[in-house]
Amino acid sequence: MKMLFRAGLLACALFAVLPLAAQTFRERLQEMRDASRQPAARAPTLPAGARSVRDVSYGTDPRQRYDVYLPAQPQRAPVILFVHGGGWANGNKDNPGVVENKAAYWLPKGYVLVSINYRMRPDTAPIAQARDVARALADVQKRAPSWNADPANVMLMGHSAGAHLAALVGASSTLWRDAGAARPRGVVSLDSGALDVPLTMQKPPLPGIYDRAFGKDRNDWIAASPYHQLSRNAVPMLLVCSSRRKDACPQGRAMAEKAQALGVTMEVLPEDLSHGEVNRLLGASSAYTEAVDAFVRKQLQ
Repeated sequence: MKMLFRAGLLACALFAVLPLAAQTFRERLQEMRDASRQPAARAPTLPAGARSVRDVSYGTDPRQRYDVYLPAQPQRAPVILFVHGGGWANGNKDNPGVVENKAAYWLPKGYVLVSINYRMRPDTAPIAQARDVARALADVQKRAPSWNADPANVMLMGHSAGAHLAALVGASSTLWRDAGAARPRGVVSLDSGALDVPLTMQKPPLPGIYDRAFGKDRNDWIAASPYHQLSRNAVPMLLVCSSRRKDACPQGRAMAEKAQALGVTMEVLPEDLSHGEVNRLLGASSAYTEAVDAFVRKQLQ
């Protein structure tokens, strides 16, 4: 009887502590998310001779800004425009893993790297976020000559949610045309799990993230789905996917099959890397970086 009484007391104590622990965890998680939206305390390290132009505005919202990383002596430089991830609700253009390895690799080769912010959930739906990406593209093309960069040679690249947004702009010519942009030369999508949004919403690997991003309306899913918006006017794409995930590579292969039927160049590059490593390690010395660079060079000729 005493043992049962003690067990009951322990259970009561646990039930009292667990909600508090869960609340503390949620608060800590929200603090981390909020922190991810803030500029880094230290600017990214750049190769010798390179310089940056920070917080260039492409719209009136504080999130509609981008940073430009310039090589030492740009001459008609091609441009890589990068879109950060963060579940459509978090992240920043200079978060760890976004800039340094990519700048270290492509700036010495004479490329300009642009890293953009965009408006986010809960206020801004993914289709409007894609319009932000297209608007940033138009602004980069307009300003490119002032950086000795080539406005006709701009490649979109993004990771995670940013990979979805870059792929959506590349798939739908309406998005970049409505923004007043010229056709981008291609897209490198780094491990998007939402190339086919309706399929993702049927069996989402992380239900909360996708539900909060895309909502309940199937029409909204289709409007924001690169697979469904893909047309003959789509740009060439390289779909990098983590082979450790169940969702990314199958969606990439399905989209590449549809692209082939439409006559659009599209390649799938599976990598035995985690979702974060696909982004963070791009630019480090590896066969992976060389494969991405080969696609970029082929499109930015």
